[in-house]
Amino acid sequence: MAKSPGGHAFNAFRGTLIGAAEVVPGISGGTVALITGVYEKLIGGAGFITSGLRMAAADVPRGRGVSRAAAEMKKAEWGTLLPLLVGMAAALVLGAKLLAPVIEEHPQFAYALFFGLVLASLWVPYSGSGRRWTAGNYLLGLLVAAGAFVLTGLPPAQMPTHPLIVGLAGAVAICALVLPGVSGSFILLTLGLYEPTMEAVNERDLGYVAVFGTGCVVGLALFVKLLKWLLENYHHMTLVVMTGLMAGSLRALWPWQDDDRQLLAPSGSVGLTFALMALGIAAVVAVLAVEHRAHAKREQGEQRGGGRGRHARVSVGASD
Repeated sequence: MAKSPGGHAFNAFRGTLIGAAEVVPGISGGTVALITGVYEKLIGGAGFITSGLRMAAADVPRGRGVSRAAAEMKKAEWGTLLPLLVGMAAALVLGAKLLAPVIEEHPQFAYALFFGLVLASLWVPYSGSGRRWTAGNYLLGLLVAAGAFVLTGLPPAQMPTHPLIVGLAGAVAICALVLPGVSGSFILLTLGLYEPTMEAVNERDLGYVAVFGTGCVVGLALFVKLLKWLLENYHHMTLVVMTGLMAGSLRALWPWQDDDRQLLAPSGSVGLTFALMALGIAAVVAVLAVEHRAHAKREQGEQRGGGRGRHARVSVGASD
């Protein structure tokens, strides 16, 4: 069924939210993709695209056509992916120019809002598998959360802007786009490459951007297939780990911390700060309520049409 223009616009808006999140240190684009209900479509589409590109790279030197690659790429839901990608690209450029300076000037208030967003969105992976958590699941989630808590408390470093370093940083940072709880911008901030990367985007430094983008493509190709396989074969356990990552990463968004990421007690405009946290929580609850209502309508339509979509959805996580 073709997407309506309104559907394309809504997916572009979702992409804008994901792209804006990638500009903000501490909040993961993958988390926003989960909240907005496009996470598994994004992962699945990226998997088909990277497989198609590998097929094309293997076939062309041998003098073969690219029909296999084209067939593989057609499996992606382009009606959803293209608007998402357009929105993400626009938000990355505008966010680097507009959003990053606001966060630098008012970090306490910005982080309070994002803290509320991520805290409320923990419900998404926690409940997403449709299975009850066991004691072992809770233990694994706590261990992953502890690891993420420690990693997000590491003091910022300063890495040289050598092309090899920039490419490796891109390969690592792009994993945050597909892994909820891990922020690509926060990784760059930890490496000391956040400001050089934002400056390169703003100043249209095409050399830096090309090297960074190449690293992102390589990292995405290596990581996304693994994550897609985990979601298909170990859906529940993968979401347990994602929940732990998101919970531990809340440390990076605590509004009161110093330049070395030491956590501090609340002080200065405490009421407004907690009000912004509550606003972030309310925003996620509202989005989840809308998504739940839309999902209920889709299930009703599938049941009238024979229920095939519902059974397909259940089978995704049934193998673990």
